[in-house]
Amino acid sequence: MPKLDLSQIPFKGGSTYPGKLAEAMAGRTSQALGDAGGLGQYGVNLVRLAPGAQSSLRHYHMQQDEFVMVTEGICTLIDDQGEHLMQVGDCAAFPAGEANGHHLVNKTEAPAVFLVVGTRTETETGYYSDLDMKVTVDVSGYIFTCKDGSPLSADQIGE
Repeated sequence: MPKLDLSQIPFKGGSTYPGKLAEAMAGRTSQALGDAGGLGQYGVNLVRLAPGAQSSLRHYHMQQDEFVMVTEGICTLIDDQGEHLMQVGDCAAFPAGEANGHHLVNKTEAPAVFLVVGTRTETETGYYSDLDMKVTVDVSGYIFTCKDGSPLSADQIGE
């Protein structure tokens, strides 16, 4: 049946970020709606941010487009142009290869929710605007390194 029952789709928390960088994702959970619906060409996730939580570290994608739409509450989009208040119905698009580091932060006292839709590719490279870090993704998983490909130091990941 094409209609999804959101009450049957589990919430997932946590992060793939290395070391203590993962702690930055406290208060963020998501539901993998696209996976639950059997979609394979693009991902669709409903992301919930508790007050003070953020969606990710500020990043941009080289191979994958990304689209977000706020569905509940108020988020602050922080990108290379500054801060932008996003309310219910507001949308933002991040084309693949555009070096505009972005993330959403909940700066309010109430929960916020947004829908994120993104391309699925066999490989991906992402860069983190506020850190000397990149991620490469393939069938073997996530590999975090410095932007030049050298290993991250314990200091960089807070260990």
